[in-house]
Amino acid sequence: MKNLGARKRVVVTGLGAITPLGSSVAQYWEGLINGRSGVRRITQFNASNLPCQIAGEIPDFNPEDYLQHKEARRTPRCAQIAVAAAMQAVRDAGLPLTMPDEERSGVVFGTGMGGFDFVAEGIFTLRTEGIARIKNPFVLPSAIPNLPAFMIAKQFQCKGYNSTITTACATGTQSIGEATEVIRRGQADLVITGGAEALISDFAIGGFSVMRALPVNYNEFPEAASRPFDAKREGFIFSEGAAVLILEEMEHAISRGARIYAEVVGQSSSSDAFHIAAPDPDAAGPARAMRWALQDADVIPEDVDYINAHGTSTSLNDAAETKAIKIVFGEQAYRVMISSTKSMVGHAMGASGSLEAIACILAIKNGVIPPTINYENPDPECDLDYVPNQARKVGINVTLSNSFGLGGQNACLVIRKFIS
Repeated sequence: MKNLGARKRVVVTGLGAITPLGSSVAQYWEGLINGRSGVRRITQFNASNLPCQIAGEIPDFNPEDYLQHKEARRTPRCAQIAVAAAMQAVRDAGLPLTMPDEERSGVVFGTGMGGFDFVAEGIFTLRTEGIARIKNPFVLPSAIPNLPAFMIAKQFQCKGYNSTITTACATGTQSIGEATEVIRRGQADLVITGGAEALISDFAIGGFSVMRALPVNYNEFPEAASRPFDAKREGFIFSEGAAVLILEEMEHAISRGARIYAEVVGQSSSSDAFHIAAPDPDAAGPARAMRWALQDADVIPEDVDYINAHGTSTSLNDAAETKAIKIVFGEQAYRVMISSTKSMVGHAMGASGSLEAIACILAIKNGVIPPTINYENPDPECDLDYVPNQARKVGINVTLSNSFGLGGQNACLVIRKFIS
């Protein structure tokens, strides 16, 4: 490794997750390594008139486990689960509920859609029942994308650097990358970072159905619907979730005796500048993001043991990501292990990248790569090692995590086993 001079090192000391596999990191990881699907029939509304009737719903979340009743009632679901995951992560990191050095503690958090569910409900109530029937005075500000970041900052009294990232499906990954840069620049010693999304609703499922982005032939077999890189993939599974990481400057973490999971050593983002929804068929944008992240980490392709793929289970995305990996990795592309954890939890949009970063961190910690489930029919365009159907026990030192989203947004992280 080259001498990076005075650049500060950034480590992960706490994790929290609310997911379709359960509302804890332990449940999430157990589900991943056992190849268990969290995709199920939609229960949050009546989806019987829609072509896609399945999603990755969180099965067991009670906001009042984390928030007072009145606050929970006035808080959109995406912010509820964001705060819940942050509470888990802060506890996991061995930190107090109020940050010891408030001005050196920051928040960089993201969401793709935010509290749009509250706005939709407010619009409907206003137009059908009148303004007097709107009981929540915060129905409009509840939709601001920075509400989760605000609530996390308020909950833990993080009075330092604060930012909200909204880059569609790349949000969770780019949030962690930006948080890493904040610490590297010396603007904070500790940053609470991640992403959240919770918008399983008729207009979201309907809207993506109109785009023909969701599967329509798996309503009776929801567990089989998300099938990244499989030749019979039909579309992504819309899901919800939240994931939070505690990032710290390495010396800060060591000085307080923190347990260190892994180190974030590289990050990058890029744009396709091509199409709002379709990936660039040349795969140049994703390839740039991966190449730049590896350069930022001072890592060569041969050093990478595992790639957590964006792997959405859409025809164009999976083929483009495979092509991008081949562009960056060359012949090493056929040797590196790749999997898509979206095969089990679906696509939680703004939360996906953070959920997948946690999967990379736990893969390093436990020496197990989660599988790509539902991989049954090889696709000639997707011919790499996608760790099909069964978890793989193997030592892992370096991982790459990809997120490529609507609007041509690309983001990538390099996470490495921590060596002091």
